Amino acid sequence: MVLWGAVLWRRLLRKRWVLGVVFGLSLVYFLTSTFKQEERTVRDRNLLQVQEHEQPIMWKVKFSSGNSSQLSNQCRNSVQGKLLITDELGYVCERKDLLVNGCCNVNVPSTKLYSCDSCLPNGCCSVYEYCVSCCLQPSKQHLLERFLNRAAIAFQNLFMAVEDRFELCLAKCRTSSQSVQHENTYRDPIAKYCYGEYPPELLPV
Repeated sequence: MVLWGAVLWRRLLRKRWVLGVVFGLSLVYFLTSTFKQEERTVRDRNLLQVQEHEQPIMWKVKFSSGNSSQLSNQCRNSVQGKLLITDELGYVCERKDLLVNGCCNVNVPSTKLYSCDSCLPNGCCSVYEYCVSCCLQPSKQHLLERFLNRAAIAFQNLFMAVEDRFELCLAKCRTSSQSVQHENTYRDPIAKYCYGEYPPELLPV
């Protein structure tokens, strides 16, 4: 019985109309799936546009002058610098002058507050730690607020995760796709750490 069924199935498959039906059903399934996917994409795009225009982005960033870590006499800092460190109060110091509580030693002459050394007027700096320190200047608050208000949907996931101004400056000064052109060349190979609203000028090719 099974053998007879297999023979009958082979004979059916040899007929052109059967192959045509199988091909037609496959084509209908493919087109239906494609249209559903396109419909979902359009719906998601429209939803994003509605959210962008109707609902302001709720950023977590706080611009208050004090925070809990300062009250406990502890400081977060930029951590990774081999020579320099910036703490959350805006001080830049040599790594050897970092205190056990994570703050820069302000009694050392080389420690600087809100230092913009190596930074250009456009907000791009050649040293990461100076970029963070300069970004923390109270006078830069309005610039950072404008940036957050103009930030594209693409940057939401990155900047919505930050809790306060220090974390924002750490994230903003890190190099990103805004700092490069052609995906492998810095727009400005010297001043590549930017806290400003706009990326560095494109260099001529």
